[in-house]
Amino acid sequence: MRSFGGGGGGMGLPGLETMASKLAVALVAGSVLFHLTKAQSGNLLLLIPELVVRGPFLWQPLTYAFIETAPIGIIFGAIITWSIGGYLESLWGGKRLLMVAVGIAVTAGVLTTLLALLVPGTTVQAYAGGNVMTSVLWVSYGLTIGRGQANFWGIPLSGNALAGIGAGFVVLSAITSGWQTQVPDLLGLCMAFAYVRGANPRKLWLTLQHWRLQRQLKGRSKHLQVVRQDRPDRDQYLN
Repeated sequence: MRSFGGGGGGMGLPGLETMASKLAVALVAGSVLFHLTKAQSGNLLLLIPELVVRGPFLWQPLTYAFIETAPIGIIFGAIITWSIGGYLESLWGGKRLLMVAVGIAVTAGVLTTLLALLVPGTTVQAYAGGNVMTSVLWVSYGLTIGRGQANFWGIPLSGNALAGIGAGFVVLSAITSGWQTQVPDLLGLCMAFAYVRGANPRKLWLTLQHWRLQRQLKGRSKHLQVVRQDRPDRDQYLN
């Protein structure tokens, strides 16, 4: 039985040399640095779409992913990243874990910025994205288990149900605080679901290439004509 939040069984905690532990340490360090410097320029570590659009604050879609604003968010975010990330790393490897955890969080930040540019007023002033990364890991973990057995604070349930709980926290926050406050989180969940279900940049590129090839072949076939078997033997039909 896979265990999350206590209870029987155990996926264990990874060592400090793993990618999961490094991400957990980065989350804590980034959050502490933000709180120590927010009276000066620490707020520039958050994702502020309007500033990114105007430039040159292009680092914000990356740095915001390692910031939690609440103490409980820092603690539980580090635990989730360390434990769940360690399990996923044992299946995927460190590079793939980094691509999913940080890559999706950064992409969600970029898309949030583009949304603010295209549709003004759809985003809030600033975002801390630590919850984006931890939510992506949580949901990816649950979907990876699927119908298998998991353990959430002593309650046995399926991996899919565990993923639903993780997504439910984000949806509940969107309901109570306004969906604009959860734009990166919602985008991150959608991308995590798509990735675990098989969508990735390589497959999307291959699908696009296949679609373009099919269109080209279809366009060329319109210029072809069927030649009858009883045609006269003339050279014009040889071309």
